[in-house]
Amino acid sequence: MRKGKPKKRILAPDPKFNDPLVTRFVNNLMREGKKSLAFKLFYEALDVVEQKKQDDEKSALDIWKQALENAMPHVEVRSRRVGGATFQIPMPIRPDRKISLAMKWLIKYARARNEKTFPQKLAAEILAAYKEEGGAVKKKTDTHRMAEANKAFSHFRF
Repeated sequence: MRKGKPKKRILAPDPKFNDPLVTRFVNNLMREGKKSLAFKLFYEALDVVEQKKQDDEKSALDIWKQALENAMPHVEVRSRRVGGATFQIPMPIRPDRKISLAMKWLIKYARARNEKTFPQKLAAEILAAYKEEGGAVKKKTDTHRMAEANKAFSHFRF
């Protein structure tokens, strides 16, 4: 590599909760540069979570953070060619990639749900991930299962 690594950009915290993680989630949620709409959808989803939750001691933001934590994978498989054969090699995931994968999976499986409006879909996926069920957590367990099945090839790690 001729150039050095690009500098990590610091995200501005969101206006309501003053949390840069929320801004990062909204940036993933955003389509066609409509950031204010993405913020509105996210805040509406958290309002729905606030109404539907059973725990009185946790806020909607805490439930969202726990759901994100439950959807985070710890290992993934990467393809590596060794002598004409391609092996799926389990690798640990960097912390920032864990977060981004969890966010992308939450958003992807929220969009695929059957509720009426997007805030309801996102809220349902957040609550499902909080209870360790739903599409995003299933994807995490599938990823972990795949890594476990290919543990024999971990000596090919690069």
